[in-house]
Amino acid sequence: MLYFAYGSNLHHFQMKRRCKDSIFLKKINLKDFRLTFRSKYRAADIEPKKNSIVPGGLFEISKSDEKKLDVYEDFPVLYKKYYFYHYGKKVMTYTMVKKSPFRFPTERYLNIVKRGYLDCNLNTKFLNKALSSKF
Repeated sequence: MLYFAYGSNLHHFQMKRRCKDSIFLKKINLKDFRLTFRSKYRAADIEPKKNSIVPGGLFEISKSDEKKLDVYEDFPVLYKKYYFYHYGKKVMTYTMVKKSPFRFPTERYLNIVKRGYLDCNLNTKFLNKALSSKF
């Protein structure tokens, strides 16, 4: 199955530890969404926004990997699954159930996300924009 990571799961070492069968395929952009951070966990989330993109990593994961991610993402309480198509292939990602206000991420969490951006060779301009969006 294909999985789109956009937060701390971009970090290759963490993702491999969490999902032993996972394979990073390539970086892709999720169109008409934007990145934000919210909830008491100050974690990454995505929300619809026209003409905006969220860069992320496309991973191949196994069924057991998906079960582990479900536990980690507190599915279906904190996050729900969102599906989209990338060149005709179905891709799964997570999005928060409750769209609470923006909360700046903890330094530790943000460092993991930044490392993930490096691991996946993503443009940090989108991450910086998400961090500067107070609204």
